[in-house]
Amino acid sequence: MRELFWGCRPPSWAGVRPPPLRGYNPGVPWRWWILILLFVATTINYLDRIVFSVLIPVIEKELGLSTQDYGYLTGAFQAAYTVGFLVAGKFIDAFGTRAGYATAIVWWSIAAALHVTARSAFALGVWRALLGFGESGNFPAAIKAVAEWFPRQDRAFATGIFNAGTNVASMIGPPLFVWLSAHYGWRNCFLWTASTGFLWVVAWLLMYRHPPAVVDPEESHPQEQIGWTQALRYRATWAFALGKFLSDPVWWFYLFWLPKYLYEVRQFNMTEIGWALPVVYLMADFGSVGGGWLPGRLIRRGWPVARARQWAMLVCALAMPIAATSVFTALPWLAIALVSLATAAHQGWSANLFTTTSDAFPSGAVASVTGIGGCAGGVGGFLFSAILPGFVVSHFGYTPMFVLMGGMHLIAWLVLRVLLWKPAAASAH
Repeated sequence: MRELFWGCRPPSWAGVRPPPLRGYNPGVPWRWWILILLFVATTINYLDRIVFSVLIPVIEKELGLSTQDYGYLTGAFQAAYTVGFLVAGKFIDAFGTRAGYATAIVWWSIAAALHVTARSAFALGVWRALLGFGESGNFPAAIKAVAEWFPRQDRAFATGIFNAGTNVASMIGPPLFVWLSAHYGWRNCFLWTASTGFLWVVAWLLMYRHPPAVVDPEESHPQEQIGWTQALRYRATWAFALGKFLSDPVWWFYLFWLPKYLYEVRQFNMTEIGWALPVVYLMADFGSVGGGWLPGRLIRRGWPVARARQWAMLVCALAMPIAATSVFTALPWLAIALVSLATAAHQGWSANLFTTTSDAFPSGAVASVTGIGGCAGGVGGFLFSAILPGFVVSHFGYTPMFVLMGGMHLIAWLVLRVLLWKPAAASAH
Protein backbone atom coordinates (compact mmCIF):
# COMPACT_ATOMS: atom_id res chain seq x y z
CA MET A 1 0.00 0.00 0.00
CA ARG A 2 2.70 2.51 0.93
CA GLU A 3 4.73 1.72 -2.16
CA LEU A 4 1.67 2.66 -4.22
CA PHE A 5 2.12 6.29 -3.19
CA TRP A 6 5.88 6.60 -3.27
CA GLY A 7 6.69 4.31 -6.20
CA CYS A 8 9.43 2.81 -4.04
CA ARG A 9 10.01 1.88 -0.45
CA PRO A 10 8.54 4.39 1.99
CA PRO A 11 10.97 6.78 3.68
CA SER A 12 12.51 5.50 6.87
CA TRP A 13 10.52 7.86 9.06
CA ALA A 14 7.10 6.98 7.61
CA GLY A 15 4.94 5.15 10.09
CA VAL A 16 7.76 4.82 12.63
CA ARG A 17 6.62 5.52 16.16
CA PRO A 18 9.34 7.55 17.90
CA PRO A 19 10.28 7.00 21.51
CA PRO A 20 8.31 8.99 24.09
CA LEU A 21 9.45 12.47 24.95
CA ARG A 22 10.96 13.10 28.36
CA GLY A 23 8.05 13.90 30.64
CA TYR A 24 5.58 12.65 28.03
CA ASN A 25 2.17 11.96 29.52
CA PRO A 26 -0.38 10.15 27.33
CA GLY A 27 -3.25 11.31 29.54
CA VAL A 28 -5.63 14.22 29.22
CA PRO A 29 -3.12 17.14 29.40
CA TRP A 30 -1.07 15.98 26.40
CA ARG A 31 -4.05 15.66 24.10
CA TRP A 32 -4.76 19.37 24.53
CA TRP A 33 -1.23 20.19 23.36
CA ILE A 34 -1.96 18.09 20.29
CA LEU A 35 -5.18 20.03 19.79
CA ILE A 36 -3.29 23.32 19.93
CA LEU A 37 -1.08 22.07 17.11
CA LEU A 38 -4.16 21.13 15.07
CA PHE A 39 -5.64 24.59 15.63
CA VAL A 40 -2.41 26.30 14.53
CA ALA A 41 -2.11 24.07 11.45
CA THR A 42 -5.69 24.85 10.40
CA THR A 43 -5.04 28.57 10.87
CA ILE A 44 -1.93 28.33 8.69
CA ASN A 45 -3.89 26.31 6.13
CA TYR A 46 -6.44 29.09 5.72
CA LEU A 47 -3.86 31.88 5.79
CA ASP A 48 -2.08 30.16 2.88
CA ARG A 49 -5.44 29.89 1.14
CA ILE A 50 -6.75 33.46 1.51
CA VAL A 51 -3.54 35.43 0.94
CA PHE A 52 -4.10 35.18 -2.81
CA SER A 53 -7.66 36.57 -2.74
CA VAL A 54 -6.67 39.37 -0.36
CA LEU A 55 -3.77 40.53 -2.52
CA ILE A 56 -5.28 39.83 -5.96
CA PRO A 57 -5.62 43.57 -6.86
CA VAL A 58 -1.87 44.01 -6.42
CA ILE A 59 -1.04 40.72 -8.15
CA GLU A 60 -3.36 41.48 -11.07
CA LYS A 61 -1.70 44.83 -11.61
CA GLU A 62 1.84 43.45 -11.61
CA LEU A 63 1.19 40.33 -13.70
CA GLY A 64 -1.46 41.83 -15.99
CA LEU A 65 -4.15 39.32 -15.05
CA SER A 66 -7.76 39.64 -16.18
CA THR A 67 -10.95 38.80 -14.32
CA GLN A 68 -11.20 35.64 -16.43
CA ASP A 69 -7.65 34.71 -15.39
CA TYR A 70 -8.69 35.08 -11.76
CA GLY A 71 -11.60 32.71 -12.37
CA TYR A 72 -9.27 30.13 -13.90
CA LEU A 73 -6.82 30.46 -11.01
CA THR A 74 -9.57 30.01 -8.45
CA GLY A 75 -10.84 26.99 -10.38
CA ALA A 76 -7.35 25.46 -10.47
CA PHE A 77 -7.15 25.59 -6.68
CA GLN A 78 -10.69 24.29 -6.14
CA ALA A 79 -10.35 21.39 -8.59
CA ALA A 80 -7.01 20.24 -7.17
CA TYR A 81 -8.33 20.64 -3.62
CA THR A 82 -11.36 18.46 -4.41
CA VAL A 83 -9.35 15.67 -6.04
CA GLY A 84 -6.66 15.90 -3.39
CA PHE A 85 -9.09 14.89 -0.65
CA LEU A 86 -9.32 11.35 -2.02
CA VAL A 87 -5.55 10.92 -2.26
CA ALA A 88 -4.79 12.65 1.04
CA GLY A 89 -7.24 10.56 3.05
CA LYS A 90 -5.85 7.31 1.73
CA PHE A 91 -2.25 8.48 2.14
CA ILE A 92 -2.74 9.53 5.76
CA ASP A 93 -4.43 6.25 6.72
CA ALA A 94 -1.60 4.32 5.03
CA PHE A 95 1.32 6.22 6.59
CA GLY A 96 -0.19 7.36 9.86
CA THR A 97 -1.19 10.75 11.23
CA ARG A 98 2.29 11.93 12.18
CA ALA A 99 3.97 11.31 8.84
CA GLY A 100 0.88 12.04 6.75
CA TYR A 101 0.18 15.44 8.29
CA ALA A 102 3.83 16.46 8.07
CA THR A 103 3.97 15.49 4.40
CA ALA A 104 0.81 17.47 3.61
CA ILE A 105 1.97 20.69 5.24
CA VAL A 106 5.47 20.45 3.75
CA TRP A 107 3.84 20.01 0.33
CA TRP A 108 1.54 23.01 0.62
CA SER A 109 4.25 25.18 2.21
CA ILE A 110 6.59 24.50 -0.72
CA ALA A 111 3.74 25.30 -3.12
CA ALA A 112 3.03 28.55 -1.26
CA ALA A 113 6.69 29.55 -1.42
CA LEU A 114 6.83 28.85 -5.16
CA HIS A 115 4.20 31.55 -5.75
CA VAL A 116 7.04 34.09 -5.51
CA THR A 117 8.51 32.74 -8.76
CA ALA A 118 5.32 33.29 -10.80
CA ARG A 119 5.67 35.65 -13.76
CA SER A 120 2.55 34.61 -15.68
CA ALA A 121 -1.01 33.41 -15.15
CA PHE A 122 -0.03 29.88 -16.21
CA ALA A 123 2.79 29.61 -13.67
CA LEU A 124 0.55 31.01 -10.96
CA GLY A 125 -2.12 28.46 -11.88
CA VAL A 126 0.36 25.61 -11.48
CA TRP A 127 1.32 26.75 -7.97
CA ARG A 128 -2.35 27.34 -7.03
CA ALA A 129 -3.19 23.80 -8.07
CA LEU A 130 -0.27 22.33 -6.13
CA LEU A 131 -1.28 24.39 -3.11
CA GLY A 132 -4.86 23.16 -3.28
CA PHE A 133 -3.76 19.55 -3.64
CA GLY A 134 -1.53 19.79 -0.56
CA GLU A 135 -4.03 21.70 1.56
CA SER A 136 -6.59 18.95 1.12
CA GLY A 137 -4.61 16.90 3.65
CA ASN A 138 -5.36 19.20 6.58
CA PHE A 139 -8.83 18.03 7.58
CA PRO A 140 -8.39 14.27 7.03
CA ALA A 141 -5.22 14.39 9.17
CA ALA A 142 -6.71 16.60 11.87
CA ILE A 143 -9.90 14.53 12.16
CA LYS A 144 -7.82 11.35 12.37
CA ALA A 145 -5.65 12.89 15.12
CA VAL A 146 -8.76 13.79 17.11
CA ALA A 147 -10.09 10.24 16.68
CA GLU A 148 -6.79 8.85 18.00
CA TRP A 149 -6.50 11.15 21.01
CA PHE A 150 -10.04 11.95 22.17
CA PRO A 151 -12.93 9.78 23.37
CA ARG A 152 -16.18 10.06 21.46
CA GLN A 153 -17.89 12.46 23.85
CA ASP A 154 -15.07 15.01 23.36
CA ARG A 155 -14.40 14.66 19.63
CA ALA A 156 -16.93 17.18 18.34
CA PHE A 157 -15.70 19.74 20.90
CA ALA A 158 -12.08 19.13 19.90
CA THR A 159 -13.02 19.36 16.22
CA GLY A 160 -14.83 22.63 16.88
CA ILE A 161 -11.74 24.08 18.54
CA PHE A 162 -9.28 23.26 15.76
CA ASN A 163 -11.84 24.17 13.09
CA ALA A 164 -12.07 27.64 14.68
CA GLY A 165 -8.65 28.26 13.13
CA THR A 166 -10.41 28.82 9.78
CA ASN A 167 -12.23 31.82 11.22
CA VAL A 168 -9.22 33.18 13.07
CA ALA A 169 -7.32 33.19 9.78
CA SER A 170 -10.20 34.99 8.07
CA MET A 171 -10.12 37.67 10.78
CA ILE A 172 -6.38 38.32 11.12
CA GLY A 173 -5.29 37.49 7.56
CA PRO A 174 -6.58 40.44 5.52
CA PRO A 175 -5.14 43.31 7.63
CA LEU A 176 -1.90 41.39 8.17
CA PHE A 177 -1.36 40.71 4.47
CA VAL A 178 -2.25 44.25 3.46
CA TRP A 179 0.36 45.57 5.89
CA LEU A 180 3.02 43.06 4.84
CA SER A 181 2.40 43.73 1.17
CA ALA A 182 2.63 47.49 1.63
CA HIS A 183 5.97 47.20 3.44
CA TYR A 184 7.63 44.17 1.84
CA GLY A 185 5.72 43.35 -1.36
CA TRP A 186 3.12 40.69 -2.12
CA ARG A 187 5.64 37.95 -2.87
CA ASN A 188 7.05 38.08 0.64
CA CYS A 189 3.57 37.41 2.02
CA PHE A 190 3.69 33.95 0.46
CA LEU A 191 7.17 33.38 1.89
CA TRP A 192 5.89 34.35 5.32
CA THR A 193 2.98 31.88 5.27
CA ALA A 194 5.25 29.15 3.89
CA SER A 195 7.80 29.69 6.68
CA THR A 196 5.13 29.31 9.36
CA GLY A 197 4.22 25.94 7.84
CA PHE A 198 7.80 24.70 7.99
CA LEU A 199 8.13 25.81 11.63
CA TRP A 200 4.92 23.97 12.46
CA VAL A 201 6.26 20.74 10.96
CA VAL A 202 9.25 20.85 13.30
CA ALA A 203 6.98 21.23 16.33
CA TRP A 204 4.66 18.49 15.04
CA LEU A 205 7.40 15.92 14.54
CA LEU A 206 8.83 16.67 17.97
CA MET A 207 5.52 16.56 19.84
CA TYR A 208 3.10 14.19 18.12
CA ARG A 209 2.91 10.65 19.42
CA HIS A 210 0.34 7.98 18.84
CA PRO A 211 -1.46 7.20 22.11
CA PRO A 212 0.11 4.09 23.67
CA ALA A 213 -3.35 2.77 24.58
CA VAL A 214 -6.85 2.88 23.13
CA VAL A 215 -8.37 6.22 24.14
CA ASP A 216 -11.97 5.13 23.68
CA PRO A 217 -12.61 1.66 25.17
CA GLU A 218 -15.84 1.38 23.14
CA GLU A 219 -13.88 1.45 19.89
CA SER A 220 -12.80 -1.99 18.71
CA HIS A 221 -9.92 -2.52 16.27
CA PRO A 222 -9.01 1.22 16.15
CA GLN A 223 -6.25 0.75 13.56
CA GLU A 224 -8.33 -1.29 11.12
CA GLN A 225 -8.03 0.19 7.64
CA ILE A 226 -10.85 0.27 5.10
CA GLY A 227 -10.26 0.80 1.38
CA TRP A 228 -12.29 3.13 -0.83
CA THR A 229 -14.28 0.30 -2.37
CA GLN A 230 -15.10 -1.19 1.00
CA ALA A 231 -15.88 2.22 2.54
CA LEU A 232 -18.41 2.96 -0.20
CA ARG A 233 -20.37 -0.13 0.80
CA TYR A 234 -21.26 1.51 4.12
CA ARG A 235 -24.29 3.77 4.50
CA ALA A 236 -22.30 5.89 6.94
CA THR A 237 -19.86 6.85 4.16
CA TRP A 238 -22.67 7.96 1.88
CA ALA A 239 -24.33 9.81 4.73
CA PHE A 240 -21.17 11.77 5.47
CA ALA A 241 -20.44 12.44 1.79
CA LEU A 242 -23.97 13.65 1.02
CA GLY A 243 -23.97 15.72 4.20
CA LYS A 244 -20.80 17.45 3.03
CA PHE A 245 -22.11 17.82 -0.54
CA LEU A 246 -25.23 19.61 0.68
CA SER A 247 -23.84 21.73 3.52
CA ASP A 248 -20.33 22.76 2.46
CA PRO A 249 -21.64 24.98 -0.38
CA VAL A 250 -23.37 27.18 2.21
CA TRP A 251 -20.05 28.06 3.82
CA TRP A 252 -18.39 28.68 0.47
CA PHE A 253 -21.32 30.85 -0.65
CA TYR A 254 -21.00 33.15 2.34
CA LEU A 255 -17.21 33.15 2.03
CA PHE A 256 -17.18 34.05 -1.69
CA TRP A 257 -20.33 36.16 -2.11
CA LEU A 258 -20.91 37.97 1.19
CA PRO A 259 -18.41 40.81 0.58
CA LYS A 260 -19.84 41.35 -2.90
CA TYR A 261 -23.40 41.31 -1.53
CA LEU A 262 -22.59 43.82 1.19
CA TYR A 263 -20.95 46.13 -1.34
CA GLU A 264 -23.52 45.90 -4.14
CA VAL A 265 -26.82 45.49 -2.28
CA ARG A 266 -26.23 46.87 1.21
CA GLN A 267 -24.07 49.70 -0.11
CA PHE A 268 -21.34 49.06 2.47
CA ASN A 269 -18.09 50.86 1.80
CA MET A 270 -14.74 49.11 2.27
CA THR A 271 -14.38 50.39 5.84
CA GLU A 272 -17.80 49.06 6.79
CA ILE A 273 -17.05 45.72 5.16
CA GLY A 274 -13.78 45.73 7.09
CA TRP A 275 -15.57 45.76 10.44
CA ALA A 276 -18.48 43.57 9.39
CA LEU A 277 -16.51 40.54 8.22
CA PRO A 278 -14.44 40.10 11.42
CA VAL A 279 -17.70 40.14 13.41
CA VAL A 280 -19.16 37.44 11.16
CA TYR A 281 -16.11 35.18 11.54
CA LEU A 282 -15.75 35.85 15.26
CA MET A 283 -19.28 34.55 15.76
CA ALA A 284 -18.41 31.56 13.59
CA ASP A 285 -15.70 30.73 16.15
CA PHE A 286 -18.27 30.69 18.94
CA GLY A 287 -20.48 28.44 16.84
CA SER A 288 -17.64 26.06 16.09
CA VAL A 289 -16.71 25.59 19.74
CA GLY A 290 -20.27 25.73 21.09
CA GLY A 291 -21.58 23.30 18.50
CA GLY A 292 -18.86 20.85 19.44
CA TRP A 293 -19.47 21.30 23.16
CA LEU A 294 -23.22 20.61 23.05
CA PRO A 295 -23.21 16.88 22.13
CA GLY A 296 -20.43 16.21 24.65
CA ARG A 297 -22.61 17.76 27.33
CA LEU A 298 -25.56 15.61 26.29
CA ILE A 299 -23.45 12.43 26.21
CA ARG A 300 -22.20 13.09 29.74
CA ARG A 301 -25.82 13.38 30.82
CA GLY A 302 -26.45 9.85 29.56
CA TRP A 303 -27.55 10.41 25.96
CA PRO A 304 -26.39 7.87 23.37
CA VAL A 305 -23.68 9.25 21.08
CA ALA A 306 -25.80 9.07 17.91
CA ARG A 307 -28.78 10.77 19.52
CA ALA A 308 -26.66 13.57 20.98
CA ARG A 309 -24.99 14.17 17.61
CA GLN A 310 -28.35 14.10 15.83
CA TRP A 311 -30.02 16.70 18.06
CA ALA A 312 -27.01 19.01 18.16
CA MET A 313 -26.94 19.06 14.37
CA LEU A 314 -30.71 19.64 14.22
CA VAL A 315 -30.31 22.75 16.36
CA CYS A 316 -27.70 24.06 13.91
CA ALA A 317 -29.81 23.15 10.86
CA LEU A 318 -32.91 24.90 12.25
CA ALA A 319 -30.92 28.10 12.72
CA MET A 320 -30.10 28.34 9.00
CA PRO A 321 -33.60 29.30 7.67
CA ILE A 322 -33.79 31.96 10.38
CA ALA A 323 -30.39 33.28 9.32
CA ALA A 324 -31.44 33.37 5.67
CA THR A 325 -34.00 36.10 6.48
CA SER A 326 -31.02 38.47 6.55
CA VAL A 327 -31.72 39.13 2.86
CA PHE A 328 -35.17 40.57 3.71
CA THR A 329 -34.36 42.91 6.59
CA ALA A 330 -33.74 46.60 5.95
CA LEU A 331 -31.56 47.01 9.06
CA PRO A 332 -27.84 46.58 8.30
CA TRP A 333 -26.93 45.58 11.86
CA LEU A 334 -29.67 42.93 11.89
CA ALA A 335 -28.49 41.58 8.53
CA ILE A 336 -24.96 41.19 9.91
CA ALA A 337 -26.31 39.53 13.06
CA LEU A 338 -28.32 37.02 11.02
CA VAL A 339 -25.41 36.25 8.68
CA SER A 340 -23.29 35.73 11.80
CA LEU A 341 -25.90 33.24 13.01
CA ALA A 342 -25.57 31.41 9.68
CA THR A 343 -21.78 31.09 9.87
CA ALA A 344 -21.90 30.13 13.56
CA ALA A 345 -24.57 27.48 12.96
CA HIS A 346 -22.68 26.06 9.99
CA GLN A 347 -19.45 25.74 11.95
CA GLY A 348 -21.29 24.04 14.81
CA TRP A 349 -22.84 21.68 12.26
CA SER A 350 -19.45 21.04 10.63
CA ALA A 351 -17.79 20.16 13.94
CA ASN A 352 -20.37 17.43 14.46
CA LEU A 353 -20.52 16.25 10.85
CA PHE A 354 -16.77 15.64 10.79
CA THR A 355 -17.10 13.65 14.00
CA THR A 356 -19.65 11.24 12.52
CA THR A 357 -16.77 9.53 10.68
CA SER A 358 -15.02 8.61 13.93
CA ASP A 359 -18.37 7.60 15.44
CA ALA A 360 -18.96 5.06 12.66
CA PHE A 361 -15.44 3.93 11.65
CA PRO A 362 -12.24 2.86 13.43
CA SER A 363 -9.56 5.55 13.60
CA GLY A 364 -7.47 3.65 11.05
CA ALA A 365 -10.11 4.41 8.39
CA VAL A 366 -11.19 7.91 9.44
CA ALA A 367 -8.90 9.85 7.10
CA SER A 368 -9.98 7.86 4.03
CA VAL A 369 -13.68 8.35 4.74
CA THR A 370 -13.08 12.03 5.56
CA GLY A 371 -11.31 12.34 2.21
CA ILE A 372 -14.29 10.86 0.36
CA GLY A 373 -16.65 13.28 2.09
CA GLY A 374 -14.29 16.21 1.54
CA CYS A 375 -14.23 15.45 -2.16
CA ALA A 376 -18.04 15.42 -2.24
CA GLY A 377 -18.10 18.71 -0.36
CA GLY A 378 -15.68 20.19 -2.89
CA VAL A 379 -17.92 19.15 -5.78
CA GLY A 380 -20.95 20.64 -4.03
CA GLY A 381 -19.05 23.84 -3.33
CA PHE A 382 -18.01 24.15 -6.96
CA LEU A 383 -21.58 23.66 -8.20
CA PHE A 384 -23.53 25.66 -5.62
CA SER A 385 -21.09 28.42 -4.73
CA ALA A 386 -19.31 29.00 -8.04
CA ILE A 387 -21.48 27.92 -10.98
CA LEU A 388 -25.06 28.41 -9.76
CA PRO A 389 -24.73 31.78 -7.95
CA GLY A 390 -23.17 33.45 -10.97
CA PHE A 391 -26.26 32.67 -13.05
CA VAL A 392 -28.88 33.21 -10.33
CA VAL A 393 -27.49 36.48 -9.01
CA SER A 394 -27.11 37.88 -12.54
CA HIS A 395 -30.72 37.10 -13.49
CA PHE A 396 -32.70 37.06 -10.23
CA GLY A 397 -30.59 38.76 -7.57
CA TYR A 398 -29.31 37.43 -4.26
CA THR A 399 -32.63 36.55 -2.62
CA PRO A 400 -33.10 33.09 -4.22
CA MET A 401 -29.56 32.09 -3.26
CA PHE A 402 -29.99 33.12 0.38
CA VAL A 403 -33.27 31.20 0.56
CA LEU A 404 -31.65 28.12 -0.99
CA MET A 405 -28.70 28.30 1.41
CA GLY A 406 -31.14 28.50 4.31
CA GLY A 407 -32.64 25.10 3.52
CA MET A 408 -29.68 22.95 2.54
CA HIS A 409 -28.65 21.97 6.07
CA LEU A 410 -32.17 20.73 6.82
CA ILE A 411 -32.08 18.58 3.68
CA ALA A 412 -28.66 17.27 4.73
CA TRP A 413 -29.99 16.49 8.22
CA LEU A 414 -32.85 14.44 6.73
CA VAL A 415 -30.34 12.51 4.61
CA LEU A 416 -28.27 11.75 7.71
CA ARG A 417 -31.41 10.78 9.58
CA VAL A 418 -32.28 8.18 6.94
CA LEU A 419 -28.82 6.83 6.15
CA LEU A 420 -27.06 7.10 9.50
CA TRP A 421 -29.33 7.51 12.50
CA LYS A 422 -32.33 5.29 11.85
CA PRO A 423 -32.05 1.88 13.56
CA ALA A 424 -32.07 0.07 10.22
CA ALA A 425 -29.23 2.28 8.99
CA ALA A 426 -27.29 1.77 12.18
CA SER A 427 -27.46 -1.96 11.74
CA ALA A 428 -25.94 -1.52 8.26
CA HIS A 429 -22.74 -0.12 9.72
